[in-house]
Amino acid sequence: MKRSFTTVIISLAFALFITPTSAKTLRIGLAEDPDTLDPTLSRTLVARIVFAAMCDKLFDLGPNLEIVPQLATSYSWASDNKALTLHLRENVTFQNGEPFDASAVKFSLERHLTMAGTNRKGEIGAISGVSALDDHTVRIDLSTPFAPLLTQLADRAGMMVAPKAATTAGDKFAQNPVCVGPFKFRERVAQDRIVMERDQGYWDKDHFAIDEVVYRPLPDSSVRLANLQSGDLDMIERVAATDMAALRQEKRLATASAPELGWTGIIFNIANGAGATQPLAQEKRLREAFELTLDRAAINQVVFEGDFIPGNQFVPPSSPYYVASLPPPARDVAKAKRILTELGQPHLAVELTAFNNPDQLRVAEVIQSMASEAGFDVKIVAQEVTAALRAQDQGDFIAGLTFWSGRADPDGNISIWASCKAPLNGGKYCNPTLEALLAKARQTIDESERKPLYAEAMALLLDERPFIWLFHRRWDWAFTTKLEGFKPQPDGLIRLREVSLR
Repeated sequence: MKRSFTTVIISLAFALFITPTSAKTLRIGLAEDPDTLDPTLSRTLVARIVFAAMCDKLFDLGPNLEIVPQLATSYSWASDNKALTLHLRENVTFQNGEPFDASAVKFSLERHLTMAGTNRKGEIGAISGVSALDDHTVRIDLSTPFAPLLTQLADRAGMMVAPKAATTAGDKFAQNPVCVGPFKFRERVAQDRIVMERDQGYWDKDHFAIDEVVYRPLPDSSVRLANLQSGDLDMIERVAATDMAALRQEKRLATASAPELGWTGIIFNIANGAGATQPLAQEKRLREAFELTLDRAAINQVVFEGDFIPGNQFVPPSSPYYVASLPPPARDVAKAKRILTELGQPHLAVELTAFNNPDQLRVAEVIQSMASEAGFDVKIVAQEVTAALRAQDQGDFIAGLTFWSGRADPDGNISIWASCKAPLNGGKYCNPTLEALLAKARQTIDESERKPLYAEAMALLLDERPFIWLFHRRWDWAFTTKLEGFKPQPDGLIRLREVSLR
């Protein structure tokens, strides 16, 4: 039977309307809105999660925290460990078509070291020069041996940016970032969404099945979960620990977990502007009293139903660098009161800043209640993440509840916070003895030589208390059972290689 032209057109239109699109969009709920999408300037965990889809690194971390190739296929150290030679992947382009080569690596590393406001210099400051030996070979010279270099190049310091795009955009590069990566930036609406689309020119594209990724910042964990349960999201990160038991019973949803590498704790303003004039900055015994009011196990139980790991060090108990002989002190309210009285501060006011999300605020409230029993009058100041970090930089805080997502090398968990000129040292704590210990530990790759140095550094920090470390989180994710291939890792990132949606 013949069909009229009009009938064919109508049938085709109807078929297009009712046939599901073959494009796969993955919608991910984030716990915060990233600070900036420039890998040189970024400092938040949530930005690292977004970068994992957009910006390849020279190296990556495998599931057991081993160094694996990404844009660099192999490396070799000089005999004195003061130079690292990288062999680069060939036939790779940036998302705008610029070639990825040795000159691009030189540009990116020098940008990380010298750009105004860089947060990478403290991570790779031992680099004294970068040379392009040929199109696909780079030599990185060091002023001193630097054991953490490979792990730093497996993070933001190893992310490569397109030279022409970055030079043209200057400090506005974050508005349209261009990297080598499986997904390229399309749009960002602050506090609402970040959208990326698959880069068809990506060197490893055959291992990526998602066509579009939409990140939605939803700071309230219950709102993130509700959006997942309703089908408006496909995946959420940092699920509230209190929701995990119920989630494991839901047939339409799956969960995954991994212990983190980092820590959550309190940073004190020791020497940064007006906030450093307060008694807590001047007297370490007052900081000791504050810690003695805290019961880490109770905080973990009350806020996280025991899902996290109490700790008082900058590495978790699972780390080979954890010092078992320095366990968390037991809560001792009577001793805390005694110290306050001896120092003439029986009722000491403390302003505690916290990120404006439910988990952090609950932790702050438990701290407030515990500390009040000894005479501390804690006022909680809730701030959006970017505002809180800015306040730390400017010294506009007394004590701040904060967290660090962690690094595979122990140096990455402390030097960037406690070295005298470190970019995240908002409290401006500076101790030459600590500086020397950390520098010596960075200069050897021998674990048996590094361990006693970090143990001595740990003891010093636990005595002076510029930080009070509280616990180590467990990364918890939840996602639709239609999502397949996701592999949780201790760095908390969402890697989309081999991930698909049925």
